[in-house]
Amino acid sequence: MTIRPDSLSDVDYAARVSIGNACYPDYVETVEELRFSDANRDPKIKWARFIAEMDGQPVAVGGYSQSMDMYHPQKFGVSVNVLPEWQGKGVGKALYEHVLEALTPHDPILIRSNAREDKERAVRFLTDRGFTEAMRDWESRLALATFDATPLAEAAQKALDAGITIHSVAELSKTVPDWKQRLKELDWTITLDMPTTDTLTDPGFEHFEKTTLGNPSFLPDAWFIALDGDHWVGESALWKSEGDPEILYVGATGVRREHRRKGIATALKLAATGWAKEAGKREVRTWNAQENRAMLSINEAMGFEKIPAWISYEKKL
Repeated sequence: MTIRPDSLSDVDYAARVSIGNACYPDYVETVEELRFSDANRDPKIKWARFIAEMDGQPVAVGGYSQSMDMYHPQKFGVSVNVLPEWQGKGVGKALYEHVLEALTPHDPILIRSNAREDKERAVRFLTDRGFTEAMRDWESRLALATFDATPLAEAAQKALDAGITIHSVAELSKTVPDWKQRLKELDWTITLDMPTTDTLTDPGFEHFEKTTLGNPSFLPDAWFIALDGDHWVGESALWKSEGDPEILYVGATGVRREHRRKGIATALKLAATGWAKEAGKREVRTWNAQENRAMLSINEAMGFEKIPAWISYEKKL
């Protein structure tokens, strides 16, 4: 076996995507998505990727990077994905040790990784190496063919009767000159109230404009905003999946604190889900921290079904 840096060639991009999709076939990634992420990474982010080969054939990929919205110069996310047929043969261990050695010059104080709880080998791999659980996120999925909005219609109507209006970002972009700035401010305000494993750091407007508004998966028609007069008070966003066009992912749903418990989140969720169903999509997927009981309750009432949770792990060095 040999381990070498990812050359960022077409062949290496294809290998990385192929191995990742083999490990997690439920979450199909594309080369285009990975290229977009690489091209729009902030210059201050330290990162590297490696490929493990057996007789010249890629069998595993791994690397390290940093988060822009939880940025700390000495904290890193690490990952190792090994083709299923090569797992349990020492490949992952060797690649993980290679990644840690490559990290040493950056003097890391903490590393993070994650795994879905039903992936027993991945969970064991991390816990055996001293990682401890930091947070759990339920993944929930809604089959749109059988979705019925009737049980929640009354709760959503409560918000509309109080004067709340719901508009898509596509609509607002035609009438609100500073819509980009308003959307960024609302989205970040709501993000700050979401459970996280560390202190959040604002990446700034330029980063938001490039990585969110310029993202190929951005759907302005499916990003809904709740307005109280002309005040933007809540959002629910859907993102398209490049790997499976019939699936949509929930980016964020939330309401400003002073406008909660008025049915606004429910109205937003129904607007987004109704759009998805009308567009002929098969499924909507979302993630919520287990302690986020308010949003979990809305999802449960809508008919979202939980699958095994994703566990965030961390290890102090």
